[in-house]
Amino acid sequence: MLYGRETEQIQLNLIMNGARADRRSGALVLRGEAGIGKSALLEWAAEDAARTGPEVTVLRATGFESESHIASAGLHQLLWPVQERINDLPAPQAMALRRSLGMYDSLDTAEATPTGLAQDRFLGGLAVLTLLSCMADEGPVLCLIDDAQWLDTTSAETLLFAARRLAAEGVVMLFATREDGFTGTGLPEMQLSRLNRQEAEQLLNGRDLAPTTRDRVLIEADGNPLALIEFGSTPHAGARIPSPLPVAERVTAAFRAQIAALPDKTRLMLLIASAEGRGYLPATVGAGELLGVELADLEAAERARLVEITGTSVRFRHPLIRSATYQGASAARRIEVHRALGESADDPDCRARHRAAAAMAPDEDVAADLQEAAERALNRTGHNTAAALFQQSADLTPDLNVRAQRLGSAANAFLRAGRFAAADELAATAAKYAEAPEEHARLAQIQAAVEFERGEQSTAARLLIDNARHAAPEDVPGMLRTGATYAWSCGDVATIKQSAELLRAGGHDDKAVRGLAHIIDGDYARGLPLLAQLIKAGRNAPLHAPEERLHAITCGLILGDDTITLDLAVAEAARLRRDGLIGALPDALQALAQVQITAGRHRDAEATAAEAITIARDTGMAVRKSRINVVLARIAAIEGDEERLRTLTANSSAAPGCGLADVAISLLDIGLGRYETALRRLDEIAANPRRHTSANLLAAADQVEAAVRLGQLTRSQEPLERVQAWADAGGLAWVRAVAFRCNALVSDSGEAYEEALRLHEDGSRPFERARTELLYGEWLRRARRRADARIPLRSALEIFDRLKAAPWADRARSELRATGESSTTPAYEQAVAPDVLDRLTPQELQVVRLAADGISSREIAAQLFLSPRTVEYHLYKAYPKLGVASRKELHKLHLEPAAK
Repeated sequence: MLYGRETEQIQLNLIMNGARADRRSGALVLRGEAGIGKSALLEWAAEDAARTGPEVTVLRATGFESESHIASAGLHQLLWPVQERINDLPAPQAMALRRSLGMYDSLDTAEATPTGLAQDRFLGGLAVLTLLSCMADEGPVLCLIDDAQWLDTTSAETLLFAARRLAAEGVVMLFATREDGFTGTGLPEMQLSRLNRQEAEQLLNGRDLAPTTRDRVLIEADGNPLALIEFGSTPHAGARIPSPLPVAERVTAAFRAQIAALPDKTRLMLLIASAEGRGYLPATVGAGELLGVELADLEAAERARLVEITGTSVRFRHPLIRSATYQGASAARRIEVHRALGESADDPDCRARHRAAAAMAPDEDVAADLQEAAERALNRTGHNTAAALFQQSADLTPDLNVRAQRLGSAANAFLRAGRFAAADELAATAAKYAEAPEEHARLAQIQAAVEFERGEQSTAARLLIDNARHAAPEDVPGMLRTGATYAWSCGDVATIKQSAELLRAGGHDDKAVRGLAHIIDGDYARGLPLLAQLIKAGRNAPLHAPEERLHAITCGLILGDDTITLDLAVAEAARLRRDGLIGALPDALQALAQVQITAGRHRDAEATAAEAITIARDTGMAVRKSRINVVLARIAAIEGDEERLRTLTANSSAAPGCGLADVAISLLDIGLGRYETALRRLDEIAANPRRHTSANLLAAADQVEAAVRLGQLTRSQEPLERVQAWADAGGLAWVRAVAFRCNALVSDSGEAYEEALRLHEDGSRPFERARTELLYGEWLRRARRRADARIPLRSALEIFDRLKAAPWADRARSELRATGESSTTPAYEQAVAPDVLDRLTPQELQVVRLAADGISSREIAAQLFLSPRTVEYHLYKAYPKLGVASRKELHKLHLEPAAK
């Protein structure tokens, strides 16, 4: 019987009923102080699920403080009873999960090595999601995770990734945690409060307590259920515990009093069990034999209901009992126990942990054990766990240079885990001990990556360039190339040039860096062809050379080669999905969204960006949201949605006067006819070193238009020359078309407009084509060629309406009216159906496109990192919006192929 928890029980029952009746999934965090009743609610949820409906599969895990540095310890508990189901998962997911669980016997030699399997720490989360979804096909699944604040980081990340992406599987995940732990989950929470006086009295009913003792217990327990039970079970306990202590400490003190009354040998066995941490009885007994105690000595603790022994496990009735046992022992006794546990352990990770706990001074032998444990954790993608073990190993390392190396490894593990502040702090500490120049160079790479994530691109670039001369020969080209890329992103001219010079001096012919150096100098004729060569090379790069393709995508975005860049970005996103490299996907999706916008596929771009933001959030990289939003800002600018544009660019890290945010804001101003405001901002962009990019190339074209509209032709000359030079050097049709349009604006030449439209016929950049048609239509109308003007103006209006470019469509419509065109009713006012795809959510759009390509729900789930059941749910919701009844009818919609 639970008292005072009716509201919580109703909520848990509703969540479970949703999973049972409608296959709705749910996840909830139960938060409260020690003893507040979280564990009791979890137990009630399991019993209620079993009592009120069809059979429910219940999986359990409990976080242990002593296991918080053992990678996948919590995951191991939860999934070990259903480990045979792992074979049903897609191969990459199955391998990732086996490796996380340490099931090396199930892996072949290649898969069991770090290079044989994708090193993405989130693939395990997708595997858990798929596994639970498959199990839910046979009935609801309830996962109960107690003391989540003590979960190892690998398990916490994995389970939270799965929990955040639950939708329609019939899976419920409940996490119980202390008030100050397991924060930032992104899941809904239930805060458990203390019992009121009436509820507390109900809990004490039936206990033989004198009235004064009963009142004392009620006062001292202060509504904490565990305190009520413990104080009330010993008639004088409530009177013995001093009031000023917090309730949890008073309960702990009560437990210590019970433990102190036990025989010496029983207390020692309890201490061994608490120090062992996993609840593995054979390990407790093995250490006990070394210290002269045995299993029978736990009998008194069992009778006192302090522990429960079943099979091969020993379980403390409450975590506070374990804490009271361990903290109540002397330091010398704890060290003795850990030493015995280390000697008797058959698991190398446990042996390393206990030997470290028993170490009194630096010890290379123990430090080496910890390093090996850290490397095993890395092999399980337990980066946070590995970092903690490397750091502990460093603390016990006598040799200062070796200590620096291990601290550097810890920093690198934190970097891979996305914990940038921790990585930076450890790298700085390691630098104090490092003696070898190569070690300083290795640490500089970590610090540079952190600075780049913080938005300090110039600092990051300088760290790499300045330290490259100390690096191992094989690392030098990569450091210089990355430094140049960082420098390019912030317009650091000197650093890009220095990187190019150092590469050339070292005999490295790096076309990308040479190209960037020429471009940032304004020498497009020498720079752009080098990038074009890299784009073609990346397109033909073998599958085992992803770096070449990534360089090609970057070059494609800089150059503006939309066709090849789109193909490369689609292929790269598909590769990352196929290999389960979830953490790397947001960057690839950002590039893909950027090219989709230029191709006029705005709804696809929004779906792509929405997925990138969701994955970034679920993988702890929420900082990337602002970068992705800035890409979407161009859509808001085109559509004339000023409020959305301001929201998307509010947290932009771009400096004033440069970057995609400012280009988008300037475009909005031009669309709304605010030419003076636009030109001031565009002049600032033109004065910034970052003007030499394809994004800012468009800003140069906008600069020409704004200057011409204001009648200030002298301010149009420099940007016109820049656009023309880029067009001549790059040779891309759309860039040449924009250059002809700019020339037409300045020279008032109809022939230049006609040549621009001829070049626009390649079909890329529809928005730019429509802008050219609008300007040409305006020119024709001013030349009193009204009939001729209607042709480009109608085409422009059709494109603007399709792109929902309201300000531009209004201008085209106004021009058409001026030519005598009678039918200029806005598209949204006409009695025609809206774009069918606009009815779908971003995720529904992705699912529908893939399903229309004939891809199965299971394959779609693997690509989009969802469960198969959620894919079916999205299709079910999409069909009526699209006016179809099944997958077979999707082909009637003539959807463009999905960006797989």
